[in-house]
Amino acid sequence: MLNKVLVANRGEIALRVIRACRELDITAVAVYSTADVDTLAVFLADEEVCIGEHNPMDSYLDPRRILSAAIITNSDAIHPGYGFLAENADFADMCEAHRIKFIGPSSKTIRLMGDKSQAKKVIQEVGLLNVPGSQGLVDNIEKAESMAEEIGYPVIIKATAGGGGKGMRIANNKKELNNNFEPARSEAQNAFGNPGVYIEKYIANPRHIEVQILGDGKGNVIHLGERDCSIQRRHQKLVEESPSPVVNESIRAKIGATAVKAASEIKYEGAGTIEFLLDESGNFYFMEMNTRIQVEHPVTEIVVGLDLVKEQIRIARGENLPMAQSDVKLVGHAIECRINAEDPFNNFSPCPGKITEFHSPGGPGVRVDTHAYAGYVIPPYYDSMIAKLICHGRNREEALARMTRALDEFIIEGIPTTIPFHKRVMTDPRFVAGEVNTAFLEDFNLDE
Repeated sequence: MLNKVLVANRGEIALRVIRACRELDITAVAVYSTADVDTLAVFLADEEVCIGEHNPMDSYLDPRRILSAAIITNSDAIHPGYGFLAENADFADMCEAHRIKFIGPSSKTIRLMGDKSQAKKVIQEVGLLNVPGSQGLVDNIEKAESMAEEIGYPVIIKATAGGGGKGMRIANNKKELNNNFEPARSEAQNAFGNPGVYIEKYIANPRHIEVQILGDGKGNVIHLGERDCSIQRRHQKLVEESPSPVVNESIRAKIGATAVKAASEIKYEGAGTIEFLLDESGNFYFMEMNTRIQVEHPVTEIVVGLDLVKEQIRIARGENLPMAQSDVKLVGHAIECRINAEDPFNNFSPCPGKITEFHSPGGPGVRVDTHAYAGYVIPPYYDSMIAKLICHGRNREEALARMTRALDEFIIEGIPTTIPFHKRVMTDPRFVAGEVNTAFLEDFNLDE
């Protein structure tokens, strides 16, 4: 049994985990940097520990400080949330060595699926298509040129150890490949401590589709449908929905079953996501696996009727999966908008500062996940997300109508936010029709 869980994160996900612990009658311990002393997670946790200064390297990214906090509070487990140390296999190793349960997959699984070149091999063995590209890492420009010639331009250079667009460059020809190869490796080294990159064929204008899975660590896995995360800026997701407007029951069953097979092969434990690119011909290509809870997990929770964070904790303490695959039903439609402290009229520049007014929307089918409140100061040191606004309806039309109404009700003053951007997206004819892809924002005009 897990009696006390330390939450190794900040912001809305820290508060999300604390609430799940409360409902499971588990003591929740919050850690915080000096910049986060006034966050709601600190106020609402059962215990709290300051782990350092505002620099993430001196707090949330320092595994020794996190483990020390767990040890001095006698915590049984650590929930990493997303980001920071959530996909750090060495940190999971350290937890295992100190007999503290890491709420997530084993360090071996994190290491395997976190190395994208190795993950592609696993996926290929269970029948999923990989994007054509190198079978392993490409460590010099000569190999990169050879691979690009073999698969044809355009190609994309990708960091093997990370995500979020870091260490990623598109090359349309040999000159661009030469100009981008070393900068991609350098960015990967700076972001992830690993300069490894691989080369893939660049698929123009795909949709970004991901499948949510749950595994018990014993080979039993279920999938909970898919999410469409195609609206992105610089490879960062901005709007997500479930189910995807273009995935029918037949495709869902096929891709879901293959994702389950892949996760079962590695005896996956906890919540995870297998991400795909869907091309204009309807072909799915494996992109990566995220071995953690995702920012956009609420849209799946709403349409499936499960609390994924609670299920993570239940699985970590040895309980069985909450249902069989035949019991999984998608009910209605959900859309999520990420509300960030950014100015969409100024190239989405971050806008930290004090929130003077904060009013959350409400009403049927509306959920807000946030750590912010009136008087809260958004620090400049971390991700700029303020809140996640999630709306559910009996169908996509109702979910969209509720999101449009909820955005009108959402009041945040004192700093610029992305609310005006989301209002414009929700009325864009292409989005209303469900006809979007990852290039959606390239010709998007916020002022229209």
